[in-house]
Amino acid sequence: MTDTIAAIATAHGVGSIAIIRLSGDGACTVADALTKGRPLKKRHAHLYPLYDSEGILIDEAIVLFFEGPHSFTGEDVVELQCHGGQIVAEAVLKAVRDAGARLAEPGEFSKRAFINGRIDLTEAEAIAQLIEAKSEDAAKILARQMKGSLREFVENGRDALLEILAYSEVSIDYAEEDLPEDLVRQMTDKLDTLAADLRRTLEASRRRRGLMQGFKVAIIGKPNVGKSSLLNNLLNYNRAIVSDIAGTTRDTIEEQVRIGTHLIRIVDTAGIREAGDEIERIGIERSMAAVEESDIVIVLFDGSRPADDEDSAILELIRGHRGDREFIVVVNKADLPQRFDLSMLKAYSPIRLSCKTDTSELIGALERMMDSQNVSDEVMLISLRQNEAVSRALEAIEASKEPLQDQELELFSFHITEAVHAMASITRPFENDEMLDKMFGSFCLGK
Repeated sequence: MTDTIAAIATAHGVGSIAIIRLSGDGACTVADALTKGRPLKKRHAHLYPLYDSEGILIDEAIVLFFEGPHSFTGEDVVELQCHGGQIVAEAVLKAVRDAGARLAEPGEFSKRAFINGRIDLTEAEAIAQLIEAKSEDAAKILARQMKGSLREFVENGRDALLEILAYSEVSIDYAEEDLPEDLVRQMTDKLDTLAADLRRTLEASRRRRGLMQGFKVAIIGKPNVGKSSLLNNLLNYNRAIVSDIAGTTRDTIEEQVRIGTHLIRIVDTAGIREAGDEIERIGIERSMAAVEESDIVIVLFDGSRPADDEDSAILELIRGHRGDREFIVVVNKADLPQRFDLSMLKAYSPIRLSCKTDTSELIGALERMMDSQNVSDEVMLISLRQNEAVSRALEAIEASKEPLQDQELELFSFHITEAVHAMASITRPFENDEMLDKMFGSFCLGK
């Protein structure tokens, strides 16, 4: 990759500055064309005028030069910090393209950083997700991953697997040498310890996925319990139509709102009951799907009406899902005479409120529930790709246990190699030489 790439590195729109970034062997040559040959000192800020290909002044900008390999991409990098605004930034970008750079593909700067060994795949994914972080906790996790916390966890797992693989290969190829008598037990213990660590990390990551993607909160209940009123109150504007007519909300409505340090996606669903027509039936099916997809479910009951079969059906629904997601039970319309039998909800510690007046207690409960998934020193997998890789590694480890007990070491080594490749895919490809280094570094074979 000797060609020079360029892109606007800041968001489009009006701002105080806009940054155009160049990377490649010709970055300094392109900058030289725009500044008319003014010198660039490494890691110094220069205030220079920028000219287009016809010698017309575009802007006065700060020019920074980072010499490879000591740059983000590992190549020569030049940053042009011009005045903000789409017109000026586009003019500078056109000028650098006229001077020989090409427009970068999406993610190409990070791709070059990975290829040149400046970052691994975990850091690249952390960079991409940090830009779209949905909470302060997510930003803290991603910042740690950019510093290599996940890479260290993966490398430790890979090293443990390579050590086990080395034991196995030595047992196959050098059976005449003196080896530990309790080799099978040692390898089994190491595998059990590693599998427990991987499983704990995988399960914790799945539980805390809302930190990374933004918690999804569904509001469910039978018709006319105040779901749309609650949504409007949380959003602080009238997003959903509120009416006394049952079935007014016939589809799910999704909006974003900030609660505490979290940006959440909140979904108002159609009332769950026996559908009166095809459209309402589809809306109710989508309500049920919203429950399946949500991290937290707010279950709303009407305190001004006695419980009925529809309320009982809602209770059965949440009983069926209790344990695989969080539920907050709310009894609405506390400003009206109360007729609902609260003993039905005793197991759920219901919150009583009026969606039309004050929802602060509910907001506090939501915030505490999301904060309970707080940031700790525990490593977290941040993408579906990483989760699938750890799952594959666990499957391979489990598959290896039976041939190990039977001392079928060729088959055992095959499964452990699969586990190594799965773990390696999170950070960097596995090289067979690593296993050889472990073999000949761990044992004195006398050969």
